[in-house]
Amino acid sequence: MSDRAVSASVKNVTDRTSNPFGLRPPFDRTGPDERTAAFGYGDANADFHVIGDHPGAHGGKRTGVPFTETEAGLAVQDVFRDAGFVSGPRRRPDLENLYWNYVHMCCLPNGHEPTEAEYDELERYFDAELRAINAHILLPVGDRATDHVLREYTTQRARLELDMADLHAREIRGRGFMVVPIRNPLEWEEGDRETIVATIESILESDYRQTKGVATRIG
Repeated sequence: MSDRAVSASVKNVTDRTSNPFGLRPPFDRTGPDERTAAFGYGDANADFHVIGDHPGAHGGKRTGVPFTETEAGLAVQDVFRDAGFVSGPRRRPDLENLYWNYVHMCCLPNGHEPTEAEYDELERYFDAELRAINAHILLPVGDRATDHVLREYTTQRARLELDMADLHAREIRGRGFMVVPIRNPLEWEEGDRETIVATIESILESDYRQTKGVATRIG
């Protein structure tokens, strides 16, 4: 599928929770009875967009829902439960003002990691979905997602070390977005969970908006 076709397929379809834009991945390495992908999931008009790595890392190979099943995925889910965005069952929760997806949506056989070529092949699909959601706050989880978001959607990557302990819960201005990285939950140290919950709650309590293409907070 060409970049133009990807963009044309992205429409603001708000009555679907899973894969609201009808994206179709360009390859399938799963078995006949396995899910092809963990598609984007949640509120297509959300202000908050959480971005993970791939289903093997952050969950969804069985449920088809990002941030389910795995220890890391459920830890992220529970942060947003505490912040009031998530309710309902953990395998298929209800999201309000929140959208979840992955840099690499396709499911892979157990033990396999995406190749660089596969990440590259899916980049235009991820980008099309991110721009269709057009959230104010991007929250990438882990090294891969954070590196991608900082490189592609801010001008800050060259001056920032990819040190997730340092970047965790920081508010970084991007090109039309505010970026708030989240350290991989499997690497959380004492206080990391409380810090990201507090940061999200602080953003919610402020007036966040976009001014001249840059996400800002007032108050």
